[in-house]
Amino acid sequence: MPPIVLFIGLMLAGFMAFHSMTVNNQPDIDFPGALVIVNQPGAAPSEMQTQVTQKVEAAIRGVNGIDEIDSSIREGYSQTFVQFQIGTPIDRAVNDLRDAMAQIRGSLPDGILEPQVQRVDISGEPISFIAAETTDMSLEELSWYIDNDVARRLRALNGVAAVAREGGVDREINVTLDPTALQAQGITAAQVSAQLRQVNTNATGGRAEIAGSEQSVRVVGNARTSYDLSQTMISVGANRSVRLADVARVQDSYSEQRTYAKLHGKQVISFNVQRAKGKSDLEVYNEVWAELHKIEKGDLRIRFSEISNTVDYTKSQYKSSMEALFEGAILAVVVVYLFLRDGRATAISGLAIPLSAIPTFWFMSLLGINLNEISAIMPLTTQVDCDRKSGTGRC
Repeated sequence: MPPIVLFIGLMLAGFMAFHSMTVNNQPDIDFPGALVIVNQPGAAPSEMQTQVTQKVEAAIRGVNGIDEIDSSIREGYSQTFVQFQIGTPIDRAVNDLRDAMAQIRGSLPDGILEPQVQRVDISGEPISFIAAETTDMSLEELSWYIDNDVARRLRALNGVAAVAREGGVDREINVTLDPTALQAQGITAAQVSAQLRQVNTNATGGRAEIAGSEQSVRVVGNARTSYDLSQTMISVGANRSVRLADVARVQDSYSEQRTYAKLHGKQVISFNVQRAKGKSDLEVYNEVWAELHKIEKGDLRIRFSEISNTVDYTKSQYKSSMEALFEGAILAVVVVYLFLRDGRATAISGLAIPLSAIPTFWFMSLLGINLNEISAIMPLTTQVDCDRKSGTGRC
């Protein structure tokens, strides 16, 4: 009686664990790798190599646990891939890389953007690629709509890690200097750029005591519109100042289009959705498309079309694994009967297979394993091992 109760409990636990387990294409694993990215707009590859990449490689070479360093360079961009030895704590290794970059920050060129150090997450690949089409919005309006509205609503969903846009343009305020006006005022383009960088910024202003209480003070200098920016006063020396509009043309425009997306011969804006670690591919995919359908109903100007996804492949793999599980169990029972010609041995084998396979899902759940293309073979392995012993009528 106790063994029967035990196996009934294991069966129930296995069924409950199976229905609660997430279904993914790849297992959630931590790859011991990180990226160091440095951008310097306009810099030639040779300059990036000597002034940035070589210094970055020299600085991070002393970090413990590094197995391989590989860099790639193109105009205005340097990326260094760092692979650590298996077993290296990746969080601590990434922090060591950030510390190494902080030590050489002062020796890097002034024109670079802030260096980025990020870990490599192989489980955060996009699960769906989506195209957005519109009826009456311009390219820049649709790009802003995707970034400001669609991406924000999708990122609010449980399980969505990131939304990345491909194609379209970014908003940009262009300041086109007039060489004749600059020469007449006796000022250079570099001086104008330096003054704009100092004035047009937000920064902390310390603390102040107001009405008996201490409050934080912020210095807000960013211009809200292109017109406000054009009215910025630029010092030209000899205690004289002129407006930026007097020496330049300021336009609220958009950047040069560097990526292009087409669907059925028509230009569209595409974006991809990445799931968060530990979430189910299928659940996140369904939630994303449910939200996109809500956006379409709320704004008839927009329509979403799927370009491709990885979820269909995951569904097919999951379905084939379940079919193989049932087919293997049935064939095992048939083979036992054909060889033994014994109804009792066949019945024992038929009961032993689910009693050994289904509880496996409970132990997988306890270990934090989800259903993916690697873990799907575990219940099948358990079943095969059991069938090998079924000739004795025991499992």
